[in-house]
Amino acid sequence: MKITKTEIYMFKIPMVPFTIATGTMHFAQNVLIKVYTDEGIIGLGECSAFPMIVGETQTSCYNHAKDFATFWKGKNPLEIKERLAEIDTIIAGNYTIKSAFDIALYDIASKAANLPLYAFLGGSKKAIESDLTIGIGAPDDMAAQAIEFKEKGVSMIKVKLGKDPKTDIERIQKIRTAIGNSIKLRIDANQGWSKEDALPVLQGLAPYDIEFCEQPMHKYYDDFLPALCAASPIPIMADESVFTHHDARKLIANKACQLINIKFSKSGGIQEAIKIQEIAGNNNMACMMGGMLESRLALSAKMHFAMAHDNVKYYDMDTCLLGHLEDPIIGGVQFSGMHLSIDDTAGHGADVDPAYLSKLEHCVI
Repeated sequence: MKITKTEIYMFKIPMVPFTIATGTMHFAQNVLIKVYTDEGIIGLGECSAFPMIVGETQTSCYNHAKDFATFWKGKNPLEIKERLAEIDTIIAGNYTIKSAFDIALYDIASKAANLPLYAFLGGSKKAIESDLTIGIGAPDDMAAQAIEFKEKGVSMIKVKLGKDPKTDIERIQKIRTAIGNSIKLRIDANQGWSKEDALPVLQGLAPYDIEFCEQPMHKYYDDFLPALCAASPIPIMADESVFTHHDARKLIANKACQLINIKFSKSGGIQEAIKIQEIAGNNNMACMMGGMLESRLALSAKMHFAMAHDNVKYYDMDTCLLGHLEDPIIGGVQFSGMHLSIDDTAGHGADVDPAYLSKLEHCVI
């Protein structure tokens, strides 16, 4: 099998503004690729650039995709390890755009094997229920949104924090008071607290029954994480501190977290995500499947990955529910409330409405 061409799209999806500690997003700044082969199999991949976290933009992803597609033309997409190693020789890092190419390769390989991706990865179907996220806002507004989520039957709420510590505590206090104790609360500071404030704010949040806290401090304070992890009354989940399995290995060795959040946009896709969950599992550490602002296409690949790996025990898979104003995806993962399901179509099972693609800036390599 040979790659004949690759279509690359500026897959920009309008959304309700969504605010975290590092900034506000008005669009999902995604890139979509379609990799064509001489056997008629087409692999689709998508990534979601989050510049303030990963250091990549939609434009940088789009431009690097042209180089990757040129390098791969005429080569065998079933040689996944070799193809991904090749794009690492083109540029270091840039894991977000690399994840789109990784997903497309796994889509092709599982379609060639006539298997749904989860089965190609050696897994089987399992029930998956995601949390739903509240962005940073005024405490009363966040509490009102939490009440709306509860009325819709949401059983797990993730709350974005990381601004002023005092106000962050007020935010959680008002949310917990508004919704009671039956709903799980998770918090994500997105690196927002200083190393001096992190422990006091976690202690201040302890009475409100928090399941875990993602990334309390900036990743350049990873050397302070072991002490924080030992002292915190709330379990610490590493997110921005873990891009690759080498990051995971070092944090685990230093007892710097109790949990790890895997995102394809940080790991470069499925191949590296497998390694992260393996090293975590070998150390009795559970992982979460997370994401940026992907559509249901990349979310479908994440669904398959989560089903295939039992050490992925937590699910933050609400990316396309965070204010996306359009859903151009055909097939793929479906929602019933916050319960996710997917059929047994070969590959990851998701495609994009051609009419939507026709309106987007794109190129063909």
